[in-house]
Amino acid sequence: MSIYSFKAKTIDGEEISLEEYRGKVAIVVNTASKCGFTPQYEGLEKLYEKYHSKGLEILGFPCNQFAGQEPGDNTEVKNFCQLNYGVSFQMFEKTDVRGESAHPLFKFLTSEKPFEGFDMKHPIGERLYHALETNFPEYLEGDEVKWNFTKFLVDKEGKVVHRFEPTSEPSEMEAVIETLL
Repeated sequence: MSIYSFKAKTIDGEEISLEEYRGKVAIVVNTASKCGFTPQYEGLEKLYEKYHSKGLEILGFPCNQFAGQEPGDNTEVKNFCQLNYGVSFQMFEKTDVRGESAHPLFKFLTSEKPFEGFDMKHPIGERLYHALETNFPEYLEGDEVKWNFTKFLVDKEGKVVHRFEPTSEPSEMEAVIETLL
């Protein structure tokens, strides 16, 4: 099985098969507009601009499951991303990424690459862990997505090769991306 087995609706409502990304390296990321990690949009867009012509795709999935940090509708999300960060990579409609209602793609991604912990050296790493421990302890259990801006790196065959938690900046993925392109 690979990510090519799944379909998803773009932020404009068009259902597409992820088969369209066969032969490309992809980053699949859950996003939010009102999160401490929201500035990662900028780093993701920089990666996209640098490597898109070499075969990198970024698939952004806005999600409102983490403290209501993506409250807008799809049009508001799209406008926010374009106006504030110049996002030109493919965004999808708001999507659940954990729990029973999680999109099958995210169930697959998390089954392929389990949670290995946060980078506690990241400026927000300890705060994120303690906030989850205090307010959402169930989020720390299992391998599901823990918070916004969890990034899954997928190779040209659709295989999930790496999971980067929110405490990993997009630039930290660059060396791995280069080996896959």
